[in-house]
Amino acid sequence: MFLNDDFLLTNDFAKDLYHQYAKKMPIIDYHCHLDPQEIYDDHPFRNITEAWLAGDHYKWRLMRACGVDESLITGEAADYDKFIAWCQTVPKIIGNPLYVWTHLELKRFFGVDLMINEENAPEIWQIVNQKLQSKTFSRREIIANSNVQLICTTDDPTDSLAFYRKLANEESRFRVLPTFRPDKALNIQQSGFNDYIDQLATVVGHRIDSYEDLLTALDCRITFFHQMNCRLSDHALDHLHFLENSVSPQAIFEKARNQEVITESEAAVYRSALLLHLFEQYHNHGWTMQLHLHAYRNCNTNMLNQLGPDTGYDGINDQPITSPLQALLDAAERKEALPQTILYSLNPNDYDVLVALMGCYQKEGNNKLQLGSGWWYNDTRAGMRQQLTKFADGSVLANFVGMLTDSRSFLSYTRHEYFRRVFCEWLGELILRGEAPSDTRQLKEFVEGICYQNAADYFDF
Repeated sequence: MFLNDDFLLTNDFAKDLYHQYAKKMPIIDYHCHLDPQEIYDDHPFRNITEAWLAGDHYKWRLMRACGVDESLITGEAADYDKFIAWCQTVPKIIGNPLYVWTHLELKRFFGVDLMINEENAPEIWQIVNQKLQSKTFSRREIIANSNVQLICTTDDPTDSLAFYRKLANEESRFRVLPTFRPDKALNIQQSGFNDYIDQLATVVGHRIDSYEDLLTALDCRITFFHQMNCRLSDHALDHLHFLENSVSPQAIFEKARNQEVITESEAAVYRSALLLHLFEQYHNHGWTMQLHLHAYRNCNTNMLNQLGPDTGYDGINDQPITSPLQALLDAAERKEALPQTILYSLNPNDYDVLVALMGCYQKEGNNKLQLGSGWWYNDTRAGMRQQLTKFADGSVLANFVGMLTDSRSFLSYTRHEYFRRVFCEWLGELILRGEAPSDTRQLKEFVEGICYQNAADYFDF
């Protein structure tokens, strides 16, 4: 039966592992894109359209693939009409994880066991919207009722982090911590770079006229983030190039501040130097660094101009990665400044490369370098299984820090359930093949570690 208690659990071992161990574990969502002010303000959703579709470019892409007019996706159409358009789309996407996720959200959060389609849409709209008016369905209540223990968002160095402080003082059921993401300081070729540096200067209270001034400013913000209990950084390295010692980063920074054109090689030198400095700071503070590799951003120029970034028009990159990533990691290691690192790639063809490189830099600690969970386009049953297999084949899966949502949606915590079921299915198959012990009690620590405990230990929250 669809979404019964044992869905995805295809043998008795998988069922036992999930129901006895995985299901009950709390959630540490160590990477997401929730807005901390939204969490703090705790407003109820005005309707299911806001809860389901606002900002969710996963769903937007599928609606476009089904020929839905953009006015019903990101445009000015009424919320009910957008909801109907999604309900018309869902029956067509069997096999896509969003078919399962969307039904899971409806069932787990709202207790509605109806199939999502145009016929049932009016009833779903009425039932869910009525529940959303209750305080038990506010943003914070949804988090708490999902057994979430800790959330790490994604934050610019210029952020005041005011809402983290407020949440720390007022919310005791779960913690919300910042993550340091300095992409704008690294993207020296982008048109808004100088405006951003001026904004950073205002925040730190001193002029940034030189590269050294920039390092001082970022170090200041890292110290502040650490005081606010930040323990992770994050970088979107869509195009990875590593160059050292050809041109001074100071000279390149001066060119940018003078609004001169920066060449690709100059940008690579600047980013390489700044990344190495940041790596050293993360290492000194005991942070974990996340590197998100090989996204291909904003493929559709017309729609970028119309809607802006992060609206569902990103693809997968396939540029060479071994040499530049090795050079970057090795330069940090030579300075004994390589922090704990999680490597994600949007291109699953990179997994063998990443796992092999990880093994070259493991040292003290508990699996210091890790292959990140199936990310974005790999956030599927097949993608999760491939990531688990590659991690296990080339490293120590028992240390894996597990699932994250990488989401802007407050209803995305069902993805942790989905991952745990897929993981137990995968592990149950190993048992059937004689590759793991059939006494599932011996796998308790293994399962609970990957579902929760490893993240709690690895990040040292």
